[in-house]
Amino acid sequence: MTAVDPSGAVPAALVLRIAIVALTLVAARRHALARRVAFLGSAVASLVTGLVAVYVLYSGSPLAGLLFAHQASGIRFTYAVDGLSAWFLLVLAVLAVPIAIFSIGYLGHSHFSRRSVFVGVAFNVLLGALEIVFAADNVFAFLFAWELFTLVTAALVATDHEQVANRRAAFLYLVMSHVATGCLIGGFLTLVAVSGGASLSFSTLLSGQVASGPLRDWLFALFFVGFGVKAGVIPLHIWLPEAHPAAPTNISALMSGVLIKAGIYGIVRVCVFGLGVPSPGWGIIVVVSGGLAAVLGVLYALMQHDLKRLLAYHSIENIGIILLGLGAGMMALAYGRSDVASVGIAAGLFHVLNHAVFKGLLFLGAGGVITATGTRHIEEFGGLLRRMPWTGLCFLVGAMAISGLPPLNGFASEWLTFQAFLFGFSGKAEPPMLLLFPVAGALLALTTALAAACFVKAFGICFLALPRTPAAAGARESAVIMLAPQAFLAALCIALGLAPGIVLRTLGGVMATLPGLQPQASLGRTAFDMTAGPPEATGLVFFDHVTPIALAGALLVALGVAAWVTRRAGVARRVPTWGCGGQLSPRTEYTATAFSKPLMMIFSAIYRPTRQVEAMAKGSPYFPHEVRYRAEIEPTFERYVYGPLARGIIRLADGMKVLQAGSLHAYLAYVIALVVSLVLVVWWRG
Repeated sequence: MTAVDPSGAVPAALVLRIAIVALTLVAARRHALARRVAFLGSAVASLVTGLVAVYVLYSGSPLAGLLFAHQASGIRFTYAVDGLSAWFLLVLAVLAVPIAIFSIGYLGHSHFSRRSVFVGVAFNVLLGALEIVFAADNVFAFLFAWELFTLVTAALVATDHEQVANRRAAFLYLVMSHVATGCLIGGFLTLVAVSGGASLSFSTLLSGQVASGPLRDWLFALFFVGFGVKAGVIPLHIWLPEAHPAAPTNISALMSGVLIKAGIYGIVRVCVFGLGVPSPGWGIIVVVSGGLAAVLGVLYALMQHDLKRLLAYHSIENIGIILLGLGAGMMALAYGRSDVASVGIAAGLFHVLNHAVFKGLLFLGAGGVITATGTRHIEEFGGLLRRMPWTGLCFLVGAMAISGLPPLNGFASEWLTFQAFLFGFSGKAEPPMLLLFPVAGALLALTTALAAACFVKAFGICFLALPRTPAAAGARESAVIMLAPQAFLAALCIALGLAPGIVLRTLGGVMATLPGLQPQASLGRTAFDMTAGPPEATGLVFFDHVTPIALAGALLVALGVAAWVTRRAGVARRVPTWGCGGQLSPRTEYTATAFSKPLMMIFSAIYRPTRQVEAMAKGSPYFPHEVRYRAEIEPTFERYVYGPLARGIIRLADGMKVLQAGSLHAYLAYVIALVVSLVLVVWWRG
């Protein structure tokens, strides 16, 4: 027994959030005070849950307890923080604290000031619900918290409800989320029925011993769809690029960084380990889904000119990368390769943290830019690096991290994912692994290259060259309270990239609590290196080991040598940029559309673009004074999947209107028919 019992920290954090909500509502008339109470209090509560997670991860002792009990109904909300729960709680805390600090400054601007109380209250409720989702130990607590954070998120997406697009985004999110919730309820009810209904505890239902045979495949399908919707897995993703841009940017950062990870948590908890040893087909489905999400996510991101929508599609891409690692682990578990499975699962969980950090950083940077310019359209930016140098520097770090460039954190987890596929060839490899792993590795490599191209566009068009609009020319640097969280996340991107061994050793403790894994101590032999497997086992002496800090040192040496050579060559001349005989102006700058066009042509089979060129001439058509160019890509999933599905559902609903005839006699006939049917069913079974 310690001086302070850590098992009471989770309920204490939730009580603290309830108190913060009450105090915020009391101070609602004083917006500035209410904003500080809501978000500073939220940061404190997140620190409490973060410390709980750290305690569990480093002590190896899980925590359990009771959150709520209703004696008459027998409903009990219990929690259990084991290694996996602690990891996701830590990821939530790492991002929630800087977002809370950022929100104090961001919501202080005139556009959001009158709604800052609502956002502050909803922010705390959302975080509290997510904490319960990650810590819940029974079906009641999990589904209650799952539905609560779904409803609160929809309300936050509709914060600017005066805009039709925002209301549509919130409605689409609600529709997709409730389809997902229906799948989860069906899956859990099936597990309860098969287990005999004696217990709703996860320790019983997700022990891997409840279901068997074809029923396991049915349950996997239900849970993968239910959690996949929340994670934004293609083709279940259509809500994500609509909802993320519609929400306030601080909420977008939380949604992209952590909220969609609730879906990943469910996949890991239930689909990977909760239904017994995965079948090979499950792993294949997850790898294929991950590859499609990664490639299509980044391809669609390349065509976006709305900065937040671009970042939203990159969330789909990174969910795909996480699924590639998890899918590799599932296939390895199915074939008895626990050593390979450990590498794949570690890669996926590591990328959960890394994506939360660099995507949160990018969204906060985007929030600063949008606040300074009043627009999300990339084509209306330009020259912001001179006006917002600290925001630009932090955004550049995030852009390099998401592009998988060493020595930043995105490189560390993506390298480990590559190694999971390479390590799969060592020892005994089954034919599906020999076929699928090279394809998945190639898709991951393509995704990384396209992500780098996309962020060359995003950073270059936004921050370099000349301002394209008066709003960009008049932009000013964000306040310190908005810059400090960005600086923290940028430093974390660097630290996690330079010292991945610390994270991998922590993940070793997480994986030791998961069934079927064989955590390798060599994954993080020291704080500064990563190893995919013992060299004597893999034979990959030169490919399975990397030390990012050595790469960073080599890069610094190369830059130093380049600077020394430049100095030796003499004083650099400063001359005007060559403009092909004309004068350079914002109208002559490279645009985001022009940057993306070559890739649109290369991948035209996927994009199916439509282009419209219109030359405006006053006299001769050979001398136009203006050329208008418009290019659009085909919304494939909306047009060919969800459009026909929605029309079919509407036709079915219209056809069923005859049942609601407005006649009392008809309704009584329905009741009698139902009662007779139930009697016949009971008689038949008896």
